[in-house]
Amino acid sequence: MTFSIIGYDPQTKELGVAVASKFLSVGAVVPFAKSGVGAIATQSWANLDYGKYGLELLEKGLEPKEVLKKLVENDDRSALRQVGIVDAQGKSITFTGEDCYDWAGGYAGKNFAIQGNILVDHHTVEAMQNSFEQAEGYSLAERLLAALYAGDLAGGDSRGKQSAALLVVKENGSYGGFNDRYIDLRVDDHEEPVKELARLLKLHRLYFEATLPEDVLKIEGELQEEIQNLLYENGHLDRDLEEREDLLDAVQSYHLMENFDERVQQRGFIDQKVLDYMRIK
Repeated sequence: MTFSIIGYDPQTKELGVAVASKFLSVGAVVPFAKSGVGAIATQSWANLDYGKYGLELLEKGLEPKEVLKKLVENDDRSALRQVGIVDAQGKSITFTGEDCYDWAGGYAGKNFAIQGNILVDHHTVEAMQNSFEQAEGYSLAERLLAALYAGDLAGGDSRGKQSAALLVVKENGSYGGFNDRYIDLRVDDHEEPVKELARLLKLHRLYFEATLPEDVLKIEGELQEEIQNLLYENGHLDRDLEEREDLLDAVQSYHLMENFDERVQQRGFIDQKVLDYMRIK
């Protein structure tokens, strides 16, 4: 009832899963991932133990094919299951039980595994593979989402659309660096869930993507005057400002009011993306 892709980026060490389905809140069921270990998608009468125990087996050093063998041999309903596994070295495998509903199947290669069931036809997974491979050089999240979108355009779930999700993990990737959950976006019920997921990813990049050195701007001269006017227009500053320190306090406050916590720069500087947001708003 679902199509998904798992991917690994050997440069950034990120692991991730993107999934879409005619199923409510598919992101709460299919994707599992752990930084430095691997990622798993479990679907088609999904057995969530495949995700939990699969990651535990990967962490113990088993390769994806060995993990799959153990998961399947301990499941008396494995013929109804579908699962994809990619480890933290890019090794991969995909499995489709013989009793999964047509069209069902998948492809696995270096750094990816793709699988789907109750699809219009095989073109969905083929389009996903082509998209993922051709998008090399982009971020893992962008490649996974592009593949999901390609599968959606190629036919996707034969029953229609409802939900989609994107999970990407990397070491200390979360807000504040507390855990590995770098991107965790879900569209639980929507007419165009993959398109909505793309919109959410843009917002995630705006708020949480690391600032590039060239995007750090010094607040001085004409830029300082512009920021002062923008903050006034946005209701964050009095027009009769006299002290520079008051302006810098207002810049700090603006970051917190607009949830740009992760883009706060050294006092006296501002992130280009925050400035662009000020201008648009």
